[in-house]
Amino acid sequence: MKSLRKAVISGTGISLPQKVVTNFDLEKMVDTTDEWIFTRTGIKERRMLSEGETMLDLSIPACKQAIENAGLKPEDIDLIIFATFSPDYQVPSTACMLQDRLGCTRAAAFDLQAACTGFVYASSVASQFIATGVYNNILVVGGDVTTRILDFTDRNSCVLFGDGVGATVFSPGSADEGAFDVILGAIGSGAEYIMIPNGGSASRPTLETIQNREHYLKINGKEVFKFSTKIVGDMIEDLLQRNNLTLDDVALIIPHQANIRILESAAKRFNCPLDKFYFNIQRYGNTVAASIPIAMHEALQEGRIKQGDIILIVGFGGGLTYGIMPFRWGSYTTPRV
Repeated sequence: MKSLRKAVISGTGISLPQKVVTNFDLEKMVDTTDEWIFTRTGIKERRMLSEGETMLDLSIPACKQAIENAGLKPEDIDLIIFATFSPDYQVPSTACMLQDRLGCTRAAAFDLQAACTGFVYASSVASQFIATGVYNNILVVGGDVTTRILDFTDRNSCVLFGDGVGATVFSPGSADEGAFDVILGAIGSGAEYIMIPNGGSASRPTLETIQNREHYLKINGKEVFKFSTKIVGDMIEDLLQRNNLTLDDVALIIPHQANIRILESAAKRFNCPLDKFYFNIQRYGNTVAASIPIAMHEALQEGRIKQGDIILIVGFGGGLTYGIMPFRWGSYTTPRV
């Protein structure tokens, strides 16, 4: 039987809006304070897409950077997977429009929706296509412009999120590098904890639904926090056990950037230093599907990931969904700015 190929990340790129919104800016918009936000989340500021700009516009620089860093041309890309829960349109997919704008004329394209776990889900799909030999170069994008669907009268949700895009290219690697496992899961009984009540096909938008602010993101923060603090530790423990690894074998954990207290809880559970986890939530807030690829790109720039390192990417969020994926890092070089 022919052995399966390993999928490596051969290039990364990021794109962030120029507009910075600090906690002090939010103090002028909603009943909150910088201290209240920072002590509960670890967030100091976030980026916000300006009026007239779209997520597609924001995605182009990140994707061009990732393709260039992979040493490829747009026509070398076989497939585009765009993980997002805030697409520019319900139809067509952002991935299809991105394919045209980038000039990836050979690529198939589709969007994937798994909220904050979207990048892990999309990465697992890409790795399977690489492993089975169907495709060679896959552009995986995580991007969200959540500020467009936030209720800025709700201080419990509007302070958490920011906008951004992270892009990666997956390519075939050698037998001793790349992705070597994945755990994905969902707890649909908690679907209502992170929800946009209206805007899908379940009900028609009306003046009443707009007045009731049903087209904005709603979060049950208490329940989401309980879910997240437990599932992050459970995933890490399960993955280490089934691969005969310990935390000492892992160079870096790149989690979804939701709340610094969640990461602190996981670190305490395993009695490991917090710097084993990479976090940039203080600068960007929760960028949903973009948070992991943005963090990965910055960790590479900072020299936090080196050839041969085992890293874990960990996602959790709306659905409720969760996922973890380990990589043995290959010979990919530090990305250009």
